[in-house]
Amino acid sequence: MSTEQRVVSARRTVRATPKTVFELIADPTRQPEWDGNDNLAESAPGQRIRGVGDTFDTVLTNGAVRRNHVVEFAEGQLIAWCPSELNAEPPGHLWRWEIEPADGAVTVVHTYDWTDLSDEKRQVRARATTADTLLASIDGLARIAERQA
Repeated sequence: MSTEQRVVSARRTVRATPKTVFELIADPTRQPEWDGNDNLAESAPGQRIRGVGDTFDTVLTNGAVRRNHVVEFAEGQLIAWCPSELNAEPPGHLWRWEIEPADGAVTVVHTYDWTDLSDEKRQVRARATTADTLLASIDGLARIAERQA
């Protein structure tokens, strides 16, 4: 039986409003600015996430395009998506962002869950996603959000 951890999270307080932080996450064109995995190159404008069932496309730094399927959503509080290749089913990993008000700031929780990842070639990259890389994304997000606040 494997003891491999397939759910990784990081948490940090950010001195900004929930709206400011949420907008940076919900607008895919902004995500490459704060991506701590150095994996996102760009996303076309006009893809602001509005609810479960939405999709948005992102070009990765290696040139591949991922279609992200929004599976959890609460405006100002929660966004989660499952990436896939274009015109393919998601292979079983999920990125989640939770925003909780915290006394004039927000607590941001970023989670990567690859519990159901079935594609063996993606498992190497999944294993490389650690709490530190997730925290790097939150840190980048915080730098921008705190400047805007």
